[in-house]
Amino acid sequence: MALPSLAAFPLRTNPLISDTLALLSEYLPSPSPLLGAIDRAVPMPVKQLVAEEPLNRIFATAIAEGEFDDFEGRRIRLEVNGGQPGITFGFWAGRLRVLEGAGEATIRGSLSAFKTLAERRQDPDQLFFQRRLVIEGDTELGLGLKNLLDSLDWNLNIRQLLFF
Repeated sequence: MALPSLAAFPLRTNPLISDTLALLSEYLPSPSPLLGAIDRAVPMPVKQLVAEEPLNRIFATAIAEGEFDDFEGRRIRLEVNGGQPGITFGFWAGRLRVLEGAGEATIRGSLSAFKTLAERRQDPDQLFFQRRLVIEGDTELGLGLKNLLDSLDWNLNIRQLLFF
């Protein structure tokens, strides 16, 4: 007898599973310290190799249309609450680049807030008004990036991240 696939089970609509996942996410320790340790251990050239191509592929149309031109030579940092992990990037010579150091603007929030933003499950303005995401430093630059990302038609999918 063949076993049913996981797709046959309504995982998201099952209250037992959804309640269990909610309970686990509330009481399990944050993965941020572990991710921070990994972030500090990975050399910058490896981060650049892993992150730059997928970022440029995801936003290729917007880059080609000049949507990122206002960010030429600017540095923006995305950072998980507590400082680690984080990524600083800039736009130079028609490409998004991963950089070392601080940004002129920092967008800081929880892992779940960034995941919600990337998956476009909630309006970005709501994430900022609810203080789940915070802009520090050059707020005009940070708001410009938020508005740009909100205006673009982009999808984050695993194929783009895995170099396909």
